[in-house]
Amino acid sequence: MVNLRLIYKILGSLLFLLGTLLFCSAGVALYYKEDDVIAFLVSAIFTCCAGFVLKYIGRNATNNLSRRDAYLLVTVSWVVFSLFGMLPFIISGYIPNVTNAFFETMSGFTTTGASILDDVEWLPHATLYWRTQTQWIGGLGIVFFTIAILPSMVGSGSIRVFAAEATGPLRAKMHPRLSTMAKWIWSIYLALTVACILSYWAAGMGLFDSINYAMTTTATGGFATHNDSTAYFNSPAIEYIAILFQFLSGINFTMLYVGIFKLRPGSLLKSTEFKFYVAIVFTATAWVMYMVMSNNGYGLETAFRTALFHVVSFMTTTGLVNNNAALWPPITWVVLYCLMFIGASSGSTTGGFKCIRAAMVVKVLRNEFHKLLHPNAVLPVKIDGMPVPRSQLNTLLAFFAIFSIMTLATGALMIAAGVDFTNSMTIALSCMSNVGLPLNTQIGPEMSWGDLPEHVKWLCSFLMLIGRLEIMSVLVLFTRSFWRDN
Repeated sequence: MVNLRLIYKILGSLLFLLGTLLFCSAGVALYYKEDDVIAFLVSAIFTCCAGFVLKYIGRNATNNLSRRDAYLLVTVSWVVFSLFGMLPFIISGYIPNVTNAFFETMSGFTTTGASILDDVEWLPHATLYWRTQTQWIGGLGIVFFTIAILPSMVGSGSIRVFAAEATGPLRAKMHPRLSTMAKWIWSIYLALTVACILSYWAAGMGLFDSINYAMTTTATGGFATHNDSTAYFNSPAIEYIAILFQFLSGINFTMLYVGIFKLRPGSLLKSTEFKFYVAIVFTATAWVMYMVMSNNGYGLETAFRTALFHVVSFMTTTGLVNNNAALWPPITWVVLYCLMFIGASSGSTTGGFKCIRAAMVVKVLRNEFHKLLHPNAVLPVKIDGMPVPRSQLNTLLAFFAIFSIMTLATGALMIAAGVDFTNSMTIALSCMSNVGLPLNTQIGPEMSWGDLPEHVKWLCSFLMLIGRLEIMSVLVLFTRSFWRDN
C-alpha cells in the first residue's frame, strides 16, 4: 500500500520551503513598494499553514519510502507546488483566472516558459521575480532540491526519489551519498547562476533584470521581464552571454562538475553525449547561418550570432529569442523543431528527448544496418565505452514510442478543440519538450497561449508535467498495477 502519512509529512516540509520562497517575493514587493505585497504575504502564510497541517497528519510516519511512494510523491509535489504557487497571481488579481494562473505556474516550475501573458512589462517587480524563481527552483527538480537541503526528510527513499525525478536513461554518481551529490549539483547550479548574474550586469543589464534573466537562463526556462525577451536589450554581448550559459546549462551537471570544477576537461571530450551535443549544435548553426545569409541577407556576424542563439535556445529548450524566426526560410523551422525534440543532455535542466537517447538510437540503427550484411555479428551498443544493457534499450524504445504517441494524440485533441493544425503540433511538441515558444513569432496563424480554450490549457499543463518528469513517472500512476496492494 502507498504510505500516505509519509507523503503528507514530506509534502508538509516542501510547503514550508515554498512558503519561505513566497516570503522572499513579499520582500521584493516591499522593497519596490508595490501593490502585490499583501498577495505574497497571504499566500506565504496560507502555504505554511497548509504545510503545518500536513506535517501534523504525517507526524508518526516512518522514513521508509518505497518505489511506489517515490513516484506518487514526485508527481504530487509538482502539482501541489503549482496549486499553491498560483495563489499570488490570483490574490493580486494580475492573473485572476484559475486556469490561466495554474498554467502559468506549471509552466514556471516545469521550466517550459509558455506564458498566457502577452504583455509582462506592466507586472510588478515581485510578480516578475516570482515567475522566474519558479523556473529556477524547478530547473533541477523540486524534491531533488529538498534532498540537498533536508537529506534526512526522505530517509532511505532518497535514491528512489532521485530516480523518479532525474532526467535521462543513464545516471552517474559523483559521490556515494546522494545527499552529498545533490549538494554538489546544486552548488554548481548556484555558481552558474551567480556567474550569469554578474556577466549580465557587467554587460549593461540592470541588477533586477540580471537576476531574473540569469535564473531563467540557467534553468533553461525562458520567462523574461520584457516582451521582446533578450532582443529588448539590442546587445550582442548580452546575447553571447545568454548563449554561453544556456549551452553550459545543457551539459550533464555531473560531467560539468568533473570537467570544469574538478579541472578534468578531458572527461567531457570522452563523453559520447557531450560530443553528440556539440556536433548537433555546430552542424545546425552552420546550416541555419547559411540559410539566413543566403535568403535573408544577414551579415556574417549577425547570422552567426542569431543562428547560434536560436539553435542553443531551442536545443536546450529555453525558448529565449533574439529574432523573429517566422521570417526565416521554412527549412530552418524544421531544423529548429528537430532540435526542440532532441533536447540537450540528460542530468541537466533541459527537456526534450535528450542527446543520450538520440545517440543510442543512432547506434542501434547503425548496428541494424551492419546486421543486414553480417546477421551473426554481436554488436553491443556502447556509451562511453561501456555496453548498454538490453533492458535499457527496451526502455529507450518504449520512451520513444510513448513520447511520439503522446505528442501526436494530444496534437489531434487540440485540432478537435478548434486549434489549427500547425499550432496544434507546435504546442504539443513544445509542452512535451518543455519549450515555451512564443506562438506569435512562429509559423502558422498568429495566436497566443492565452487564446487557447481552457480545457486545452489544462491539457497543456498535464503535458508540461509529464514532459518534465519524463512521462513514465507520471503515467505509471494511471495503471491498475500501481494501486494493487502487492
